[in-house]
This record gives sequence, structure tokens and C-alpha cells, in this order.
Amino acid sequence: MILRRRTRKIRLGNVEIGGDSPISVQSMTNTDTGDVAATVAQIHRLEAAGCEIIRVAVPDLEAAAAIRTIRDSISIPLIADIHFDWRLAVASMENGAHGIRINPGNLGGEEKVELVVTAARRHQIPVRVGVNSGSISRELLKQYGYPTPENSDALIESALQNVRLLEKYGLYDIKISIKSADVLTTINGYTNLSAVTDYPLHLGVTEAGGLIAGTVKSSVALGNLLSKGIGDTFRISLTRDPVEEVRVGFELLRSLKIRERGPELISCPTCGRTRIDLFSLAEKVERYVQTMEKPLKVAVMGCVVNGPGEAREADIGVAGGNGVGIIFKKGKIWKKVAEEDLLDVFMKELAEMEIEHR
Repeated sequence: MILRRRTRKIRLGNVEIGGDSPISVQSMTNTDTGDVAATVAQIHRLEAAGCEIIRVAVPDLEAAAAIRTIRDSISIPLIADIHFDWRLAVASMENGAHGIRINPGNLGGEEKVELVVTAARRHQIPVRVGVNSGSISRELLKQYGYPTPENSDALIESALQNVRLLEKYGLYDIKISIKSADVLTTINGYTNLSAVTDYPLHLGVTEAGGLIAGTVKSSVALGNLLSKGIGDTFRISLTRDPVEEVRVGFELLRSLKIRERGPELISCPTCGRTRIDLFSLAEKVERYVQTMEKPLKVAVMGCVVNGPGEAREADIGVAGGNGVGIIFKKGKIWKKVAEEDLLDVFMKELAEMEIEHR
């Protein structure tokens, strides 16, 4: 059993972060935030996949103004991601952002930070102090060196220095992230940071890569940290449709037995006995089950000979054959179906099983 590190609790819209709150899964849109229709449509897809917090880029005042309509069109907390311009942070909060992500060191000086903090306190909005290896000041790099797996001091001191600045002006609704593109630096950095602060931590590997590389790097780094009880919320960063980030995020939590959302999908790697397009079948089933909430075990197997037996623990499964497939429940054959109807019939059974388990 994993023992969570105890942190302060903050509230981001209708989601609590830290303390004994569930570890939340986040993502970030890749649409033009000023294009409200496209951004809202993408967030609705992310909500269906289980995304619990969404972040949008705010590069200009048009994007900041769009936050109001976007926020009112979705059901999960909205974070405004700000770089360099303090005015965008204030405008985003005035337009209803539930939270902001900033690097206080690049907002133009302490006076500008004070203005942002004043707005955050007025609107009761939490702030994420986001630091990564590429945004550390020259002074800290000179003092501590560039972050490495053996020495993450520059990352940690950069974050704490910024936190102290926010505290100076009376803000304590804070969470912290210290991201690196290097897996071992990420693990070392967050491990050491968790020992010196009780603020909630947002985990992530920055610039992790595409679906395969990004999933592996993020899973190794975040899996290591989460297994040690470190981390209160996280994003799997992928150069991919952000819905994939959410899918990977919940699978990571499931693999560590931290949280379960929706079915667990079991599928075989295929072999010479496979007589069906299993890759396509498994992908379609996987996309469908991402919209389900009940923690069923669903299997997609390649052959009717061994499939049911190999997936006997599954609540329901499908196995392909030559022109015909079977649907099985708890390892027992339940129905034979023509190959062309197999997917539709199976989806219908999944929908009915979801209703039965409510």
C-alpha cells in the first residue's frame, strides 16, 4: 500500500488538491485559446475521457478575454498558463480562471508579482509556481549549476525562491512544479523538494516526446514518485492529441492501484493464430471504454481457442475468429457473432453492462 505524503490542501474550482484528496489528472489544450468553439470542443472530449483539470495557453489579451466563455461552457476547473506578461495573469483571473500557472521570476520584477498576488488574493485563486530546467535564473545556475540527476538544487531553490516571493505578499494557496526533460533529474528533484516543503506538488516531465517516448518517460518518472507517495496532481505531456494524455494518466494510476476510473482493458499481443484485425478492434474498444466510468475488466483477444481461458478474470471479452467471433463473460462463451457484426454487438453489451453496474 502506498502512503501519501501529507501536503496542504488547496481548492481549484470544484477540485481539491493535496491533503487526502485524490490525485488528479490534468491536461492542456493545444487549440488557439482565442478560438473559443475549438477550445471548448476539445475540452469536452477531454472531460469525456476523465480529465479533471484543464490548462489553456494565454499568449495575449484576446485569449485572456476568451476564458470567461470557455469557463462557462465546461465543467472542470480552468487554469490560465502565463509567461512573461503580468497583465495577462490579472486579466485571466478577472475573466474567471480558476487558477493560474506562472513563473514569478519572468513577470517583470517584484512589483509586477505583487500586482498578480493582489489579484489572486482578491479572487481567491490558487497559483502554480512552475519552474523548469530552462527557466532558472543565471544567478542560480552560477551558484548551483545546471540541474542533473545528481544535483537538482537549482530547480529546487528556484521554486522555493519564487514561493517565498508569493508568501511575502500574503499568498499561500500555492502548488509547485519543477519540471525537467530528464527522467532521473525529475525523480531526484521532486524527491528532494518534497522533503523541504508541504505545498502540494504538480508532477510532470516536460518535453517528454510523442506517444511512445513520452509515455515511457512520464510513466517511469511519475510512477517512481507516485509509488513513494509524492505528487498531488499531474500531467502526462505528449506530442499528441491531449486525450491520450488523460488515457495514459489514468492507466498509470490504475497500475499503481492508486485510483481506478473506467474499465481495465486486457488485450493479447497477437500471434500466428489471429484471424481478425485485432489492432483495429482493440483500438476501437479502447476508445469506447474511455468514456465509461465503472471499473470493469474488458478483454480483447485474438483467437477463440485460447482467448476466453487466458482472460477468464475479465467481466466481459471478445475474441476474433475466422469469419466469426465470440463474446465471453468470466471465461465462458456467451454468444457467437458474425465477424462483421462483432464490434457493434460487443459495444451494445458493454453499454448494457455499464447500466447494470450503476
